[in-house]
Amino acid sequence: MTATDRARWDDRYAGRVGGAPALPEVFAQQVDAIPVAGPALELACGSGSAAVWLAERGMTVWGVDVSAVAIEQARELASRHGVADRCRFSVVDLDDGLPPGPPAAMILCHRFRDPRLYPAIAGRLAAGGLLAICVLSEVGARPGQFRATAGELGEAFADLQPISAGEGEGQAWLLARAKGEPQWPSPQ
Repeated sequence: MTATDRARWDDRYAGRVGGAPALPEVFAQQVDAIPVAGPALELACGSGSAAVWLAERGMTVWGVDVSAVAIEQARELASRHGVADRCRFSVVDLDDGLPPGPPAAMILCHRFRDPRLYPAIAGRLAAGGLLAICVLSEVGARPGQFRATAGELGEAFADLQPISAGEGEGQAWLLARAKGEPQWPSPQ
């Protein structure tokens, strides 16, 4: 990512007050599928509301984002909610690929899309690990450089076992599990 793009993201987060911890609304109806323990990776975590929600749930979360401003806000949010010991936040340019790390019980990616990373994302999931991904889509919206084509997520993650998926109103989402027995509990 260029320095100009990074500065644009920093400017976008500057002056914002961190919101309350929350799972992205698109996944709210599948909350029972989300683990209550184990390592989670959130890509493009922004100011950390979802990462902190996952940590409050019991997961150990690593949130990454290109904006240093957003990462500082995420750290502050985790501290205010008493989960700083279960959260780690790093400034990472995902244009360089996924940062190295262990397999994840869950990967959350909300409103960030880079098809070059799809194989690495799927490969990073632990056996039975959960992928929750939501991207902008051409379905129900104008085509564009940052929008997924119809069926893109299903095709990219065809080796995962789908739990829920959909496309419409300019977004596409997928909740899917890697093959194998989950190593970490879900609240079922």
